[in-house]
This record gives sequence, structure tokens and C-alpha cells, in this order.
Amino acid sequence: QVQLVESGGGLVQPGGSLRLSCAASGSIVRDNTMGWYRQAPGKQRELVATIFSRGGTTYASSVKGRVTISRDSVKNTVYLQMNSLKPEDTAVYYCNVKELQRAGTWRDSWGQGTQVTVSS
Repeated sequence: QVQLVESGGGLVQPGGSLRLSCAASGSIVRDNTMGWYRQAPGKQRELVATIFSRGGTTYASSVKGRVTISRDSVKNTVYLQMNSLKPEDTAVYYCNVKELQRAGTWRDSWGQGTQVTVSS
């Protein structure tokens, strides 16, 4: 079973920074597509950033230029560096891995989430 554990969330003032971490089991980070999602109360879960096994990245337009997704394959950890935080960034942030199965289907695994609150 894939295990993902997020950390690094907390309360931060607008304009501040946080670095979220996602510690994964095995070689998940190196070999698979990893993503950060977030979900605010009353809203759908949305994709924030993705890093692919070959190193390519994508970002949601709402955070582009303010966040950076990266990985450390030795530590088997994915990071989300968040700068210039805004109140609308307040949400529970989830780590995700997407694995391609032999049947040709994708299997998603999720961490438990870490709360980010941006407020004065």
C-alpha cells in the first residue's frame, strides 16, 4: 500500500511563505507522477501543481509564479514551496500519486492532508 504523509501546513499572514512536504513510501516519488491538490470549504478539490517522473511540472493559473513543486528522490519526498500567500490560498492541501496499472487504468493514492490558513 502506498503511504503519503503531508506536513508543513499552518497559520501564516498574507504575503508570507510556507513549504509543504510529502513523504512517500518506496520509490514512489522518483518513478511516478506526483501532485499537490487543495480543497477549501464548499469548493471542489483542485489541482495546484504536478511533477512528472521525468521532471516536468505544471501549475494552476491561480498559483503560477508563486509556488514551486520539487522532489528529492533520495529522501523520497515532494515539496511545495508557497510564497506571497493570499487568503484565497487557505485550504487543506493533499499530496497525490498517480500510478499507471497493467490494465491501463490509473490508480490514485492520497495523503491525509495538511491545513494551510492565510490570515491576519
